[in-house]
Amino acid sequence: MNIADDPYDDANLTDPYPLFERMRAAGPAVWLERYGVAAFTRFAEVREILVDHETFISGAGVGPRNYHQQPPWRKPGILDSDPPMHTPLRTVMADVISPRNMRPLRAGFQEFATPLVDRLLDLREFDAITDLAELFPLRVFGDAVGIPREGRAENLLPHGAMNFAQFGPEDARYEHYMKAGEHTIEWTMSNCARENLSPDGLGAKIWAHADAGVVAPEEAAVLVRALLSAGLDTTVIAIGNTLRCLVDNPDQWDLVHATPRLARFAIDEALRFESPFQSFFRTTAREVAWGDLVLPEDSKLIVFPGAANRDVERFGPDADRYLVEREAGGHLTFGMGIHQCVGQPISRLEMEVLFGELARRVRSIEPAGEPVPFLHNTLRGLSSLPVRIVPS
Repeated sequence: MNIADDPYDDANLTDPYPLFERMRAAGPAVWLERYGVAAFTRFAEVREILVDHETFISGAGVGPRNYHQQPPWRKPGILDSDPPMHTPLRTVMADVISPRNMRPLRAGFQEFATPLVDRLLDLREFDAITDLAELFPLRVFGDAVGIPREGRAENLLPHGAMNFAQFGPEDARYEHYMKAGEHTIEWTMSNCARENLSPDGLGAKIWAHADAGVVAPEEAAVLVRALLSAGLDTTVIAIGNTLRCLVDNPDQWDLVHATPRLARFAIDEALRFESPFQSFFRTTAREVAWGDLVLPEDSKLIVFPGAANRDVERFGPDADRYLVEREAGGHLTFGMGIHQCVGQPISRLEMEVLFGELARRVRSIEPAGEPVPFLHNTLRGLSSLPVRIVPS
């Protein structure tokens, strides 16, 4: 079925779910007329595409640009590579983000979460995005990687928005984020270099693999950059989205406050319900077909995890409700298969520490103004979320 709607216009980025529902109802695959590309919104098909990395490759780019026909603007990294190039990169990242390296981070995350919540309880009213969702990962994860503190906010956040803009159509919004992030490239790559990283951080552990010959030195710097994205950009958005879900559903916050162990479930349900990563591309390595739709080899296609995560066939008739006691495991927010987000343990740890602290100490979270959406072709989040909190 052909769809004339543009998933990337302002209205659909602000509220994509009515269009996603129509796309899922239309069939396992739909044809987006505006972009001349097949799109997938049902859970089963999106999961199949993500798992089958041999048929649906990433090495031709995870945005609309086909690297087989147009060269990338920078050296591809772990997200836009296939085996065998992808294998040592993922091996390094999996080792660096192993449980033995994650466990020591909890204390440092908690050390900052406690005074941060102290300050917010003193304020009572604040912007949950700038004063919490951005502030916490910039501090704790930046320290964990080992990059300098000075310049993080003004460089890392626009750099991330620029990076993820490449996963969507190259339109005016893409141009905006590319231009807004242009000044951050030199700062970011400079601070991914060995000499500018703290010797005991996760970034230095990546460079140790370069010393061992597992990856080349130029690949080590790119992996540090990828690590920053894995634990920062989508984590900022996920924290903001989780807070939005809990503000909009005070009965669900009541459950979390009464039973703080539910904070982990509240996070996972928010990741499902409002996926920070809404869409990206794959490329066919051979001819494939869904019913009457036939895609030749080297065809681009789009998957929408944000739509698949609300598929009633997978999550039940109440898939459009936010329920912290739902079993939300298996959602596609972090992907699946060999390209499943290798940085998710960091993101989850950051959020579990932060929301655990909030659950214990905050009785209620209420709206204190209108939220402002962050309009981006790939990412779904907020630019502002004014809230009011009441202490326990």
